[in-house]
Amino acid sequence: MNRPSWVYVLAEDKRQQQLIYRFLVAAGVNPRQVQFELSPAGQGSAEQWVRENFARQAGKCRARNARAATGMFVITDADTRTVQERLNILDEALSAAGQTPIDASRDPIARLIPKRNVETWILVLGSKDTAVEEVTDYKSTKTSEEWSALISSAAETLVAWTRPSATLPASLIDSLRRGVGEIPRALPQGN
Repeated sequence: MNRPSWVYVLAEDKRQQQLIYRFLVAAGVNPRQVQFELSPAGQGSAEQWVRENFARQAGKCRARNARAATGMFVITDADTRTVQERLNILDEALSAAGQTPIDASRDPIARLIPKRNVETWILVLGSKDTAVEEVTDYKSTKTSEEWSALISSAAETLVAWTRPSATLPASLIDSLRRGVGEIPRALPQGN
């Protein structure tokens, strides 16, 4: 299949947006073909906003994909929940909107759920730190500038790890391993 002609991204915050944007550009997606929807800052729970907007955005992606190659990334932190709990919550949002759950063989929608949060993934991807685990909240361990500095290398590593022939580190955290497996669904050409 050809590279998607349009990519929708639904994200909780700017750091998630930065990581996905840099990943998409590094993977060869034209930045003008990416549409971001970001939770409004300071207006309540970002997870809730993503959940409440997921079905609408998934419906748009599915409808457009029937006409032209379209992908979608939804990224929401697991926080203190499990990745499976967040997946179930997204499935429930689809069901409540009268839509079917995500079908891995049909839907070009990648559900990325960093555990504990996206900073965990950025540390693993950007610094290849094997001591990173999914329980600690790493958000306050670096300044905003330090996080931004890691994002470029994190995106490059993510591109490399999502290639069909990639070998993932044996010690890779579970949520990132799962996310790496979801990404080809939204970029069906396999980067």
